[in-house]
Amino acid sequence: MRIDEITKNKTAFMELLLIGDEDEAMINKYLDKSQLFVLYDKDTLTSLCAVSRINDTTIEIKNLATYPEYQNKGYASILLDFICKKYKENFKTLILGTGENDKTLNFYKKRGFVETHKIKDFFIDNYSHAIFENGKQLIDMIYLENNLF
Repeated sequence: MRIDEITKNKTAFMELLLIGDEDEAMINKYLDKSQLFVLYDKDTLTSLCAVSRINDTTIEIKNLATYPEYQNKGYASILLDFICKKYKENFKTLILGTGENDKTLNFYKKRGFVETHKIKDFFIDNYSHAIFENGKQLIDMIYLENNLF
């Protein structure tokens, strides 16, 4: 396995980015300002993670996605561990926002993330169409954080 940082042509990974965030316009708002990391198993792209610096102490995962056929095989966990280790020396806190999806929330909580707050109606107010996960419409954005030290 290998993890590469993508510094050019980040939009070439749009298909996978759209798995983590269904709205291309929203992705384009953060993609240029994010560091993009991709995980390959042998030569097969499985997952990616876009990370943005918020301030001197905090970074944010903007997108963590794995192709459906590679989900539940540990790839996102490997990438998340990589991100935590990479930024641990220079940042105190890793945050992320996600929808009200129990599977996703449990994934992060098992890795030490805790809920901090919600942004009411985020998915209604910021997306051009309704977003559904596991048959449930996403409405509020739930923020989680993890201390990196």
